[in-house]
Amino acid sequence: MSYEIVLKRVYQPIEPDDGARLLVDRLWPRGKRRESLALTDWYRDASPSLTLRRQYHEGEISNGVFAARYRGELRSAPENLLPLMRHARAGRLTLLSAARDLEASHLPVLKEAVLAALREEDAADSEPASSPCFGGHERPSDDT
Repeated sequence: MSYEIVLKRVYQPIEPDDGARLLVDRLWPRGKRRESLALTDWYRDASPSLTLRRQYHEGEISNGVFAARYRGELRSAPENLLPLMRHARAGRLTLLSAARDLEASHLPVLKEAVLAALREEDAADSEPASSPCFGGHERPSDDT
C-alpha cells in the first residue's frame, strides 16, 4: 500500500489537501498561535528528546550522529509511531516543524521510520495468522 507523508514548516501556508496536520516538535513555534496552524494535533512524543535536540542545535554532534541516535530513540519506543501511522493510513499526513531546514531536521528520519513501520505492519498482515483449518473435515491420516 502507498502512503503519502509530506514535510512542511509551520510557517508555510496551509493547503486544503494537507490532510492531517501534526506538529512534531517538543517546543511550540515562536510567534504562532494555535488556531493559526490548523493543527490536527501537537504530538511531542515522536520528536527527538530534549537532550538530543540540544546537542544537535549546539553543534555538539553531527547530522549523521543526530539521525542515528534519533532512529535509536524511535526504535526504543515504537508505540510513539502508532498515532502517526493511524493518520497516514487514513489519508495524507503532513508532518510540521518550525525547523528552518527541513531536510536537516528530524522530520525526514521520522517520515522514514513511520513508512518502515507501516510496511512492516502491512507485511505482517499479509501473512496467514495460523495454519489452514480443515473446516470440520477429518484430518487425513498417514495410514493410507
